[in-house]
Amino acid sequence: MYPFIRYASTIARAALEVKKGNTLTFKDSSEITFRCRLTDIDNFLEMNNGRVFTLYDLGRMDFAVRSGLGSQLLKQRWGLVVAGSTIQYRRRIRAFEKVTMKTKIVGIDTRWIYIEQSMWVKGKPCSSALLRTGVTEGGKVIETARVLAALNQADWQLPPTGYVAEWIVSDADRPWPPQS
Repeated sequence: MYPFIRYASTIARAALEVKKGNTLTFKDSSEITFRCRLTDIDNFLEMNNGRVFTLYDLGRMDFAVRSGLGSQLLKQRWGLVVAGSTIQYRRRIRAFEKVTMKTKIVGIDTRWIYIEQSMWVKGKPCSSALLRTGVTEGGKVIETARVLAALNQADWQLPPTGYVAEWIVSDADRPWPPQS
């Protein structure tokens, strides 16, 4: 089941941070903490891989609200979409462990915003995800220049480099629709 209460709580906490003046720009990183709950674990008593991906939504929402993107989404009647992702799992997260989630933008091109997210326990990385995300209007992805302009960050650029650029190229070679 989707963690609606956690999601709402994350939005409320982020809105409170904004009221306190703890805002972000697209150049900043977001950090939130939470505990791995019994509803997050699988039969191996560790956080379920699918749940990891679901909980990454919380970090992206915190970033959106604190960066001002959330208010622009409401004002402009925009939406958000994840159009691609890859994830690495390196360490188990057990029930009740305190998790720190980090979210940052690692690249922007004309259409997509590339986000890196990671989960850490006791200062050690457990998983890392790279996502291709976009802002939508009327069901279509809009140019990132419009998004940046709405956030008064029109002059900011972060072309994808390194592993992000390599992933973009590699993902473009992936057949769609799937062959089987």
